Amino acid sequence: MTRPAMTTSTMTTPTGTAPQYEVFALRYAHFADRTQGSNLIFPDDHAAPMPLDFFVWAVRGHGRTIVLDTGFDAASAVRRNRVWLRSPIDALRGIGIAPETVEDVVISHMHWDHAGNWADFPRARFHVQEAEMAYCTGRCMCHEPMRRPFDVEHVTQAVRHVFAERVAFHAGTAEIAPGITLHLVGGHSKGQQILRVPTARGWVVLASDATHFWHNIRARSPFVLLHSLEDMIEGWLTCERLADGPDHIIPGHDPAVLRRFPAVAGDADTVRLDLPPAD
Repeated sequence: MTRPAMTTSTMTTPTGTAPQYEVFALRYAHFADRTQGSNLIFPDDHAAPMPLDFFVWAVRGHGRTIVLDTGFDAASAVRRNRVWLRSPIDALRGIGIAPETVEDVVISHMHWDHAGNWADFPRARFHVQEAEMAYCTGRCMCHEPMRRPFDVEHVTQAVRHVFAERVAFHAGTAEIAPGITLHLVGGHSKGQQILRVPTARGWVVLASDATHFWHNIRARSPFVLLHSLEDMIEGWLTCERLADGPDHIIPGHDPAVLRRFPAVAGDADTVRLDLPPAD
């Protein structure tokens, strides 16, 4: 399959005629041993529990399926001491999405917990910000503290996909399907991007790690791992500008997502984000 390796399309925002999509958050792993002190730069209570969930997201409708982030595998969970609940690939199959048929995958950023399993999407074009690929393959990776959130095998497979002409690079904002746009915000990682989706309840922003928890964006309390504090804070403003309200901004690791949104029948670890929250 031959695809262009570079796209730099600009956003065209629909006004009143945007299609509406289903949006899913699919939990596949958990990390219980975290506190405010290990998650936040400015914790209110250092010892307060603050566990993380790990998700991939899916957008479906109008003949299209877009996957946001691809998760990690069981071996990575062992290396990083995470509880691996299920394969994110199996989770997608559970809602009727066959990864081998998916044509568009958005990688919010290249950290190890968001960028594995590319081989399970043999038809996909992978949407990545230029800034992120330059960052995770550049001189910053000579420094162990800066490369620690990345997995060299994930980065290597991304480079192989570039050579196979299966990566669509973006430099800022782009519309990748009718009404669906991605936006560069940076902050957590240099090329962190978010995804904006029109749904029946309004504009939903899949923020991924632009805000790990609702607490980060609502309390203006930054997550501890970041590339630029300035960009992280400005990224929150971008999320708020693009979303139809606070509950329309979906954080990347907050266990409250599963508690607040309606679960898919028979799968308590998958919820519908296009439907209103329960509280």
